[in-house]
Amino acid sequence: MQTQLERLRDVLAPYPWAYTVTVLCALLLLAWIANFVTKHVLLRGLRQLLMKSPLGGAQHDQEVRLRVIPRLANVVPALVISAGISIVPDLPPQLVTVVKALCQVFVVVTIAMAISKGLDAINRNYERRPDAQNKPIKGYFQVAKIIMFVLVGISVVATLIGAEFLHIVTGLSAMTAVLMLIFQDTILSLVASVQISNDGRVRLGDWIEMPGQNADGDVIDIALHTITVRNWDRTVTTVPTKKLVSDSFKNWRHMSEGGGRRIKRALHLDQRSVRFLEPAEIEHFRRFSLLDGYLDRKEQELQEWNARLAANGAEPVNHRRVTNLGTFRAYIEHYLRNHPGINQDLTMLVRQHQPTEMGLPLEIWAFTSSTAWGVYEGIQSDIFDHMLAILPEFDLRVFQAHSDAPLDVNLRRLDDAGDPAHTRGPRVRAEPPVPAPDAG
Repeated sequence: MQTQLERLRDVLAPYPWAYTVTVLCALLLLAWIANFVTKHVLLRGLRQLLMKSPLGGAQHDQEVRLRVIPRLANVVPALVISAGISIVPDLPPQLVTVVKALCQVFVVVTIAMAISKGLDAINRNYERRPDAQNKPIKGYFQVAKIIMFVLVGISVVATLIGAEFLHIVTGLSAMTAVLMLIFQDTILSLVASVQISNDGRVRLGDWIEMPGQNADGDVIDIALHTITVRNWDRTVTTVPTKKLVSDSFKNWRHMSEGGGRRIKRALHLDQRSVRFLEPAEIEHFRRFSLLDGYLDRKEQELQEWNARLAANGAEPVNHRRVTNLGTFRAYIEHYLRNHPGINQDLTMLVRQHQPTEMGLPLEIWAFTSSTAWGVYEGIQSDIFDHMLAILPEFDLRVFQAHSDAPLDVNLRRLDDAGDPAHTRGPRVRAEPPVPAPDAG
């Protein structure tokens, strides 16, 4: 080989730089052949082996995984040029040094990019696991990439300026305080990411609500510095990871896992429509099968109470009686107890709040058996539709501050026999006329 090169050099001796250009072209051709063989022969055979192997199934991302090997294949021609540039004759030593340095830089950067793609492939395969949402590892890989590319940058600088890698790393130790200040957000985000991953406070797919960051929707990505939330209006909000540790937010995941979504809504009643029930009206309410047990228990309870009062000589005005509001409240409670859309294992209340100028709030506190938003809204609407429709049966009215409906005032009137006849609506007592003042 050396003899042939010498003969070629003697033949091209009359032509300056001809031998150098010829050897350089041969080196580039050798690098191209090495690149062609690596990518079109070795990689094709490796791809066929991967397709036939158990790891080549549809459950793995072949395209992502095979991007790592072509990047590594680019190292081969760079190594050929780096090793062969020194045998090219008549090249300036400075040019040889620069070419070798550039080849080394190319090799280091290419390997780093391949490792980065490999980490992406590992993360994608990990995210396919059923428990990946509980413990995402994307943040850790991002930290590894940051450290790797910092070291690569230091190595590139050391190679280009001809310095030792360890000397530059030692010199950077004096800049630790500055680097800590520069990477303050990264360090805080890393700590927050580790804490979030360990305690599981936020997972992919969680519905979180964070008004301070204008975030109200599903978590679609958890990265090192930010967490991406798709809001219900289809906009996207990025929340700094450290904010989920320092600030408060609401996570609705436990509501879904708990098997029930709360209904907490009040119906405002007109207090003037609340009254005692007459015995005939109580018997009338026995038509409702949901009230049979309540009316029987109430009747026995009131009879015992009133009997004790009568034995002590108390006036009948002190007796306890059934009200239309109490009966309506018992009806709603039994209605919820028998509703197929209500979770009977969780808290259920039908309670009154303090009366206000907006009427008497009768609040429903219950949990639906389904946490799906649409199903929940349907169950809640059906319950209050029924409550509003059944109110007239109990002689109760909903309070409304304003209405364009005609005023309907029902008075107690006397029938032809002079007896009071009951009509629905509030009872208005007629006040006696005020006497006119004396003229003198």
